Amino acid sequence: MAVKTIWPINHSCGHKDDRDLSGRPADRRAGFAEWLANQECSECWHASKENSEQDKAAWVKAKRAEEQAESEAWSQQYRMPPLEGTERAVPWGVRCRHQILAAVYTALVVEGETSEAEWEGIEETARTITRAGWWIDQRSSEPDDLTELLQAASDADRPSENPYF
Repeated sequence: MAVKTIWPINHSCGHKDDRDLSGRPADRRAGFAEWLANQECSECWHASKENSEQDKAAWVKAKRAEEQAESEAWSQQYRMPPLEGTERAVPWGVRCRHQILAAVYTALVVEGETSEAEWEGIEETARTITRAGWWIDQRSSEPDDLTELLQAASDADRPSENPYF
């Protein structure tokens, strides 16, 4: 007597299905059928995946909004100048600037040996960089590198007093 190839599966979602398991070795069909019974059917799996993608997108959007609100409040609290750039770059740059400066403060002042007075000098130099793209470009830099990066920033990254320049 041959091992059956069509197995009735009662999926965890409640749907029933007859699956052809002839493509699997005979000695592995029963175990696979048992595993399938603990899974949702294909339709339910696809539907839940689609919903989870929508849930993920909604979560990311909410997280970005929360980060943006934090970053804007931080910018006001520490008198950071508004950034210049495109409509999409400015909010992103504000978040990057906040994250970078918070990480640098932690690394240099809280965990390092930089004094508060030295930090104020670094912070003043950081205020001179108003191009959002510069902050976005530095988002993956190491905290210890910020002072050197600030010095390397070009005049294009800083505001000009001449509005016609």
